[in-house]
Formats: sequence, structure tokens, C-alpha cells
Amino acid sequence: MKKITFTAVSRNYFNLPLWIAKHSGMFADEGLDVAIELYEGVDEVTNRIRDGRAQLGYGITEHVVLDSESGGFLEIIGGNVNRLPFSFVAGKNVRGFEGLRGGTIGVSSIEAGSSSLVMKLMSARGLEYPRDYKMQAVGPILARWQMLQSGEIDAGLQGAPLNYMAVDQGFPSLCEPRQEVPYFQFTSLNVDGRWAKANPDIMAPFMRAFVRAHRWFFDNREGTTAIAMQETGVAQRYAERAWDEYVKDEIFPRDGDANNDAVQALIEISSLIRAVPNRVKSSAADYINRSYLHAAQHEVAAA
Repeated sequence: MKKITFTAVSRNYFNLPLWIAKHSGMFADEGLDVAIELYEGVDEVTNRIRDGRAQLGYGITEHVVLDSESGGFLEIIGGNVNRLPFSFVAGKNVRGFEGLRGGTIGVSSIEAGSSSLVMKLMSARGLEYPRDYKMQAVGPILARWQMLQSGEIDAGLQGAPLNYMAVDQGFPSLCEPRQEVPYFQFTSLNVDGRWAKANPDIMAPFMRAFVRAHRWFFDNREGTTAIAMQETGVAQRYAERAWDEYVKDEIFPRDGDANNDAVQALIEISSLIRAVPNRVKSSAADYINRSYLHAAQHEVAAA
């Protein structure tokens, strides 16, 4: 068995394809022993891929764009959260967006991730950063949910199924970002391109399992729900609702691929606060290396 380390953010629903491949034996079938390491900081995940402590990971797509533009070697090689699974949830006493004036919005990171999306949502309602509100880097959705309940932040993006739980407990959803931004590549399957090129004997079987796991996700509501409950600790009814939403709106890609339009939307929205002068790459597709995925798709189809 070839051993590798896969890194991702927190115990959230985003990681289901990897957990499926692990639980169902797809990695083992391919001769891989994959250790999945989870971290609360989005920057920590990218740093571990960059410095080799992890070989692959589900990371913030914007990190790859910024790394590439600065001469780095990170590549997007597959999709993950291709469409936004979030609600913009506020504290129980907040009445609409105007109630956030002077408040604090929790984000995953100021440097990348949800901060630019929050700015777009707030700006559309006449609230500008930093004039009208503060942003605080608090980590991913589990941390934001805990801090929203404690009153340490006034609002934040909450992903399925935590958004359902929040609303059921009386926390208002101020908007559904996917209605305003249909496609947005929030996270993706990322790798250091040098490592991937040097390790085809790992990349090929890993990507075959990756492709199979996405197909299995869409075909197995009951099995996916059981894995989600075990790995995230959410109740069955919330895990089922999350599966229904992810399948209906194809938040995960059926084919495992990243989405050009979603990456382009990310670039345009992130430019609100992170302009990249003299951009090296001319289109969203230039940040995606699809060679490993396409080879795996062909091999799985031929099997």
C-alpha cells in the first residue's frame, strides 16, 4: 500500500467525496493508504500542500490562483465546492443587513476565502468595508457557528447542514448567496504540480478513486448520509437535507471536475480586495490541470 497524506478544512460536509473513498474501500482497492488530516485554518491546509507535509488536499481555490500568479507551483486538478452551499446567517437579534452596521462578520480568512464574497454581499446592500462593519478571521464554518451562538460575531456564512440547524434554532438567514452568485469555486482538489508530475504511480489510482467517489455520492443518499453523520456528527435529518441540496444543485461536480465559470467568478469577486496586477494567466482554465482527471475518467469508464 502506498501511503499519502490528504489535508482538508475541518469536519464539514465539503469532505464527503474523500470520506466516501476511504469508508467504501475505494482507496484501498487502488492500493492506497490515505491519511486524512483536518485543520481549522484554511491557510494551514494550503501551507501543508505547498511545503510537502501533505501531498493533496481540498483547499481554498483562491490560494491556488494567488500562488500561481506569484510564481508558485500549486495546481487545481479537480473540483470540490463548485457552487456556494452557504446561507448568510446573522445573530438572533439582527434585523436585516442594516442591523449589521457597526457589527463584526466572521470569515475564514482575510487574505482569501469567504472575505471577498462577504464584501460583495454587503456592498450590494449599501454597506462598505471597513467603513460600515468589521471582518474577523475566525476559521471555517464550525468555528463561525460556535462564535455566532456565543455572540462573538454578528453574522457569517454558514454551510449546509449547519445553516439548517441555525435557522431551526432561530438565527435568521439574511440571504442565500448562490441565488446571487450561481457559480463560485470556493474549494478545489489542489496539489503541488511538481509532486504530482513526479508521482504518477500515486496520482493515477488516487484520481480513479476520486472519480468513483463522486459517482457514488450522487447514487447513494442513504450511504452518504451514514458517512456524513459519522464524520461530522450532524443529525440524520440534517445530513439528508444536505445531500438533497448538494445533488439537486450539483454543488459537488458529478464528474469531479472544477468549473471554469466558477473559477472566473471567484477571480472577479476576489478582485474587490485582492487585485492581481499584470496577471500572468489570461483565463480561469489556465489555473486548472485536467490531465490527471481526464485520464482517470477514461480509465474508470473503460473498466
